[in-house]
Amino acid sequence: MSVGDDAGIVAHGIGLTRAGRRVLDDAAVTVAPGRVTALVAPSGSGKSTLLRCLNRLLEPDEGTILLDGVDVRTVDPRTLRRRVALVAQAPVMLPGAVHDNLVHGLADPDPAVVARALADADLDPSFATRPAGELSGGERARVALARALTRDPRILLLDEPTAALDATTADHVADALRRIADRGIGVLVATHDDRLVARVADRTVGLGG
Repeated sequence: MSVGDDAGIVAHGIGLTRAGRRVLDDAAVTVAPGRVTALVAPSGSGKSTLLRCLNRLLEPDEGTILLDGVDVRTVDPRTLRRRVALVAQAPVMLPGAVHDNLVHGLADPDPAVVARALADADLDPSFATRPAGELSGGERARVALARALTRDPRILLLDEPTAALDATTADHVADALRRIADRGIGVLVATHDDRLVARVADRTVGLGG
């Protein structure tokens, strides 16, 4: 399948002011299907804010965000957040087992989809029965990744996915992101982790594009 120039996420001219402070100013980023883009900028520069604008968890004051050539403001927010899934830096686990977290909100969860999401996040199928409240930080990060994948996203946004993880666990996450991109999903990673960038990024951008 050929990929057009307007495929994926294209955001430009993004501006946002909050509590009198300019958080984003003319920010731009492109996330192409099947590629990993690393968003690298200093702390406090608005990386997390930009991610939240891309799936309308925040509404920018200026600029345009297109998903496959369509203005995201014309897309139902719930639909958009399935197509453009965000994995937060400190993901919250819901009560119950890992499986309960993976299928939460799905009308008709497919066991094959759940199994594939676990595999893509580098987790054994038996992990589904683990109590979510007993997971380590690295395990929570991978379960959150699997949870996003059960929604069949077009674009996957990740905010510091390897923060506070040991090198081995961070490598598992990196390998998972590479496999996900190789399936045709566009991946945008906001990170300070130079090792992660070197391992998986096809392209590195700052907050100007």
